[in-house]
Amino acid sequence: MALTEEYLGDELHPIDIVETLAEHHDWDFDRLGEDQIAMAVEGQWRTYSITLAWSAYDETLRMICSFEMDPPDAALPELYAGLNLANDQCWAGAFSYWVEPKLMVYRYGLVLTGGQVASPEQIDTVIATAVAASERYYPAFQLISWAGKPAHEAIKIAIAKAYGRA
Repeated sequence: MALTEEYLGDELHPIDIVETLAEHHDWDFDRLGEDQIAMAVEGQWRTYSITLAWSAYDETLRMICSFEMDPPDAALPELYAGLNLANDQCWAGAFSYWVEPKLMVYRYGLVLTGGQVASPEQIDTVIATAVAASERYYPAFQLISWAGKPAHEAIKIAIAKAYGRA
């Protein structure tokens, strides 16, 4: 059954849809309020903290996918260069490094102006895209931060496609 079929005829709050998706995927989640939910999604490299918040003011569903990262201060300029290279490849969202809380963040905003309603498939795709991008670029960010690799070399790891299985 398609995810949308569960919602036919209902105009649900976007966070209600996210909560149902979290239950469907068996993700740990916490409804922080009427307009916000936080969840943990297990990836290959890490468990990602994902927060979605609805802003009725500008009719936008904002998603933040984050993971802890504490690179040495000396690696930050090269890490920022790596973020720029990664963001050149990301069409639906962008990475940012938040120094104070030591978090790598992938952000996306789904604009639903004019009374549009997000479908469960759209929201599921937003979350899946964030996790996929984080999984894809995590090794490159680690190589830059801890192995001292130049951004243009490390990013090749993320861009290369793997074939087969080990």
